[in-house]
Amino acid sequence: MAEHKSYSNKIGLWGWLGGGRWGFERYLYTLHRITGLGMLLYFCLHIFVTSSRVFGLDAWEKWMGTFESPLFMVGEFLVFVAFAFHALNGIRLILIELGFSVGKAEEPVYPYKSSLNVQRPLMVVLMIVAAVLVAAGGYDLFALSH
Repeated sequence: MAEHKSYSNKIGLWGWLGGGRWGFERYLYTLHRITGLGMLLYFCLHIFVTSSRVFGLDAWEKWMGTFESPLFMVGEFLVFVAFAFHALNGIRLILIELGFSVGKAEEPVYPYKSSLNVQRPLMVVLMIVAAVLVAAGGYDLFALSH
């Protein structure tokens, strides 16, 4: 009968947040997780507020009245920033996982050339697109809505 080996998790939560060398891709990894959790929190709040409509129009209007301050307008913009980043970084990760942006096979010597020559330019292009989306969304939210 095979003996089961057990390994202790020595890095704990830090392994989930960081967990490796701190190149630019590692910062994107951490930011991707943070924005995902932030959007999950927003989604839960959104479901809670939307479900208040069940208790009548007065309950709905009371909740919606609390979200009309400038602070919540900035929060709404931050949710949009998180969405734009998370979506485009997710596209980058999908392209890497499917092998479209890996580059041709080579000897794995650090720093990996496929990472620098293929994946890094893809990351730069998608982050520029995210920045353009954020600028357009900020203009729409702050300049055009008032």
